[in-house]
Amino acid sequence: MGGQACILYGGAEFSRDTDILVVADAANLARLQAAVDDLQAGVIAVPPFEGRFLQAGHAVHFRCQIPDAAGIRLDVMAKLRGLPDFETLWNRRTTLETPTETIEVLSLPDLVTAKKTQRDKDWPMIARLVEAHYARHEQAADDTMHDFWLRELRSPTILIEVARSAPRVCERLQTARPLLEHAAAGSESRLVAALRAEEEVERDADRRYWAPLKRELEQLRRDR
Repeated sequence: MGGQACILYGGAEFSRDTDILVVADAANLARLQAAVDDLQAGVIAVPPFEGRFLQAGHAVHFRCQIPDAAGIRLDVMAKLRGLPDFETLWNRRTTLETPTETIEVLSLPDLVTAKKTQRDKDWPMIARLVEAHYARHEQAADDTMHDFWLRELRSPTILIEVARSAPRVCERLQTARPLLEHAAAGSESRLVAALRAEEEVERDADRRYWAPLKRELEQLRRDR
């Protein structure tokens, strides 16, 4: 659900860790404990590995010690801002097959939503992920793809192109994403400003979401 998923979707990112989304019930956390034990992984920092912290939206961080993965960090979460519960995310996941294994990742739209954070590095990644999808599918696009691009593209030039090629979809989505009015009109300068404002709204929402969680983490650090 993080940088490794971005790599698999073609939005190259150097990632030193693996972010994993899990169901935080007792049986599943017991299976997760067995898996991290196999990796000789221990919890680093706070919070501790307890379901109540995962269910509140915290991430639990592990560091692997097994020789084949020495130093690799695993960040485990059970709840993501702006996204539905695990079952819903699982039902619309993407399954990727390699010669040796099956890898389950967040669907591309869900991954894009998960990347709408206050971190500077996430916004260029959103742009790369959606543009890579557009480049692969532009010649065989359907309304579902047009819908996704018009909701999530961050390149003014490409947004204008898609608005022109799918005017009916663009008009339908203008209530949900008002800046599409500028894309439909071909006004790149207004679109640039509107995209910047849209990003700041999401950054602020992420800051507000994490504020109480950060206070809880600070208290845990002091207690420890």
